[in-house]
Amino acid sequence: MQTQNYFLELGLINTLKIDRLTTPGAYLMAQDGNDVLLPGQYLTQDMKEGDLIDVFLYTDSEDRLVATTDTPRVKLDGFEVLEIIDIAPFGAFLDWGLPKDLLLPKKLQKTTAIVGEKRLIKVVYDERTHRLIATEKLGDFFEKRIKGLRPHQEVNILILTKTPLGYKCLVENRYEGLIYHNEIFEKITVGEHKKAYIKTIRKDSNIDLSLRKAGSKKSSGKILELLKENNGIMPYNSKSDPELIKNTFEMSKKEFKAALTKLKTEDKIDVKETGIYLKEEKI
Repeated sequence: MQTQNYFLELGLINTLKIDRLTTPGAYLMAQDGNDVLLPGQYLTQDMKEGDLIDVFLYTDSEDRLVATTDTPRVKLDGFEVLEIIDIAPFGAFLDWGLPKDLLLPKKLQKTTAIVGEKRLIKVVYDERTHRLIATEKLGDFFEKRIKGLRPHQEVNILILTKTPLGYKCLVENRYEGLIYHNEIFEKITVGEHKKAYIKTIRKDSNIDLSLRKAGSKKSSGKILELLKENNGIMPYNSKSDPELIKNTFEMSKKEFKAALTKLKTEDKIDVKETGIYLKEEKI
């Protein structure tokens, strides 16, 4: 059930009542009596006076409060990796999915902005201009006291940057996490939102992550499954290229070799120079 917002809340999704329909658009009212314009381009034929609708509130090019039914990639106090699409003497403009781009003021940039680059930003309220802006100067924004998280828990992550160890992530919009390179068996990109699983919460309050759920199909089971799908023969062995193993079996070479040893001990496969062979009676 929708509940109408009491106040107009800049930078957030508001549920507001259509008070009146006019030529410029619909005026939406909060319970405190203040209203905001939803421009006509966002109206649909089924909208009528008295309806409650969900809209995002921001400021237009003339710094007037305005509503939109579009949803931006990031809201007030949220973090996101956004692309720089234009530059002005006073700052850079970021694509956040709305007609009016998000300003990253020059004084709030870490380094000189370059069109096409992607930057980790936080959306904040600028008390001087009374509008939403971006900042890269986040300070020590990762919370150090981890609460409510535990090993093996599924979490939401944002891929922040690639490092020599792996990919640094923002976990649940609050904590710092890392996915090691040898834990990655799929294509990931900076700025991507994903689900991940907590492997370890370290003493330094960093979180080690995995993209695979603990207890999912074991490496040996994965190899047997793929062998059965390929008529019991696959042209790989313990000498195969690590990248080929990673792409084919979604595991590291170390995991692969250990799984082959286990399956050989269980007498389920033969491993030769020409590949892996599933024993006929085990198919």
